[in-house]
Amino acid sequence: MAYLAPAEFVTKMVDAGESKIFMSTRDTLIRAYMAGAILALAAAFAITITVQTGQPLAGAILFPVGFCMLYLLGFDLLTGVFTLAPLAVLDKRPGCTWAGVFRNWGLVFVGNFAGALTVAVFMAITFTYGFSTEPNAIGQKIGHIGESRTVGYAAYGAAGMLTLFIRGVLCNWMVSTGVVGAGMSTSVTGKVVAMWMPIMLFFYMTFEHSIVNMFLFPSGLMLGGKFSLMDYLLWNEIPTVLGNLVGGLTFVGLTLYTTHVRTGAKRKAEITALQAAE
Repeated sequence: MAYLAPAEFVTKMVDAGESKIFMSTRDTLIRAYMAGAILALAAAFAITITVQTGQPLAGAILFPVGFCMLYLLGFDLLTGVFTLAPLAVLDKRPGCTWAGVFRNWGLVFVGNFAGALTVAVFMAITFTYGFSTEPNAIGQKIGHIGESRTVGYAAYGAAGMLTLFIRGVLCNWMVSTGVVGAGMSTSVTGKVVAMWMPIMLFFYMTFEHSIVNMFLFPSGLMLGGKFSLMDYLLWNEIPTVLGNLVGGLTFVGLTLYTTHVRTGAKRKAEITALQAAE
């Protein structure tokens, strides 16, 4: 399925990071909005399958359909740009700065949140017939998820916060592997297979994904979940974002970049050349 060697697709990762930094504000926000919305729909889809079948694995197997769609369409998730954008700075691409990276991260966060929140409102309406009835079984499930993954962590104090952070790290280790998977092949089939595997893993293991949670928790609040907005921010979203940043950048971006682009052999050759020039 037209598999690319690691040195090839990691170079594509650096190219992608460079393009994110220079992308216009309008395009960045639109792409991020659509990514957040599509991933939110996929989360609602997976929860619906889980509730109707009683099999969480069934929902996890089918959840990656949303991730594959949004990346094939060229949209951007915060978890992806956490991994890609810094590589352009580390590679010393002309004009790429940390200020540009932070700008990209901020715009993508806003766009993802807006897209996920839009779908949260839409799904809350469909689960309650326009807030005229109690939530159906799927809506109740979303509300319970919001409770268990906010006040549920808070009940364990510092140990709960550590668990939440580590779940965020593990999540973006897998999600960013899926982002890389999109560049591993030149065929649609190859891209989909490479993306599907790690995304299915993270969803079934209930790791914490900041953009999925931008849908789950606002919709959970609208559907009667017994937790507050502050619970969501302090006991999920903020620690999850930090965990996602650490997981994607360290376990995926830096490991691939340092071993396939800035390899030990290349660094040794550069040092030798500098010493010779002196």
